[in-house]
Amino acid sequence: MTHAPIALTELAEKGADVDVLRQMVQFMAQRLMELDVEGRCGAGYDEKSAARLNRRNGYRDRTWDTRAGTVELKIPK
Repeated sequence: MTHAPIALTELAEKGADVDVLRQMVQFMAQRLMELDVEGRCGAGYDEKSAARLNRRNGYRDRTWDTRAGTVELKIPK
């Protein structure tokens, strides 16, 4: 059996594991934003579709401060 999970701050102090955790947070947030925008537009990025409801206008860069550290995100417009 395992003990209680390691606190996120303790994991952040471990070094190389922080990069993996930060990359996972970045990937998850980026993918969720992409899925949300695709649903709102009715088509994927640069996809031609008769069902398209809206148009996209690229990305804007943002930083997001998390417990795992600062994550660079590209917010869809």
